[in-house]
Parts: sequence; C-alpha cells; structure tokens
Amino acid sequence: MAERVLPILYSFRRCPYAMRARLALYASGIAVEQREIELKNKPVCMLAASPKGTVPVLVLPDGQVIDESLDIMRWALQAQDPLHWWPNDPLRFTAAIALIKDNDGPFKYALDRYKYPRRFGLEDGAAWRDAGAEFLLRLEAVLLTQPQLAGQQQGLCDAALAPFVRQFAHTDKAWFAAQPWPRLVRWLSKFEGSDGFAAIMHKHPIWVPDHNA
Repeated sequence: MAERVLPILYSFRRCPYAMRARLALYASGIAVEQREIELKNKPVCMLAASPKGTVPVLVLPDGQVIDESLDIMRWALQAQDPLHWWPNDPLRFTAAIALIKDNDGPFKYALDRYKYPRRFGLEDGAAWRDAGAEFLLRLEAVLLTQPQLAGQQQGLCDAALAPFVRQFAHTDKAWFAAQPWPRLVRWLSKFEGSDGFAAIMHKHPIWVPDHNA
C-alpha cells in the first residue's frame, strides 16, 4: 500500500497567524505534517514554496501552496467542519469577517507598537495600548449578548482573533485583568484552557531537512 502523503504545514509555535491556522486544521480533523521552523533560519524549501518567507505556509500534496492564514482556515473548514466553525449564515459571516478585518488591520497595528515600542522608535507603547483597548471593548460588547464571538459556540472569528488578543493580554497581564472587560477575560481564559489550544501549542522540535532523502 502506498504511503499516505500529508499536506505540509510550515509553522512557528508563537506566531498568532500560525496559531489560527493550526486551530482550524485541528478543528477540521485534517492531519498535516507540521514543520516547526526558526524565523532566523528559514528552510530553503519553505522559501521556494512561498518566497515572502512568513508563516504559516501549507503545501498540499498536489503542490498547491496556501500561504495566508485565513486562506488556510477557509481551506480546512470548507473541506471538513465537524465543529461547525464556518459561519454559513450570511449575517454571521459578514460580522465575522468585519471583526477579523479590524483585528488584522488597526488592532494588529496597535498591538505591534504596544508590545514592541522600541522596534518602532517609541519610548513606550502606552498610547498604542489604549488604541488597541478600543477594539477589545468592542469585543466585550459582543460578548455581552453571547458567550463566544461567533455566537453560542466557538467559531471562525474566535479562533482567528484569540491568538492576537492573547498576545495583547500577555504583554501586561495585570493591566489587562484590571480593565472593564470581564467577559473578554473569561473568554480568553476559556480559550487558553481548551483542548484545542493545548493541542496546537504542543512543542515540536525544529524541523531539519533530510538532505539525503
């Protein structure tokens, strides 16, 4: 019997984009060969597949390359969606995409400058922390009416946003916990305590190419 060929996922454990892709693959139940990389020493084969050099990168058995995290989520959940993460209702889909767009745009912009102010020539990131907080208050407002951002159950926008909210929260845990968003704190805690999060954060050794293969 021929050996089963799995899709190859190039990933970096702490990257929030890679985390959201791994979450969708986990939820879908699709097995992949995960290759943990070093960002300072990216494999030549990954760069050949995706010259932009960012993770995640999914290489399918037929050679197709998917190198945007949301596209990987879409591919996985439209292939298999046993947990019903993909929002089939048009209104929920529109709401999810709007939240993801704002997360990946203005919120990520603020997050980077809050977490790494010196990288951007700033003395501190306080102003950008406050800018990011405005988006988090929007999420708190959503969670006032439902337990998850996607509705009654975890879904696409929860998985897409949680790694970024987590990164923001961990920049100053005490400050984050003291803010007027108790539902957001509980939502994030539930995410971090989930089986899915534990599974996708399992530590993989750095992948080393087999040059003799």
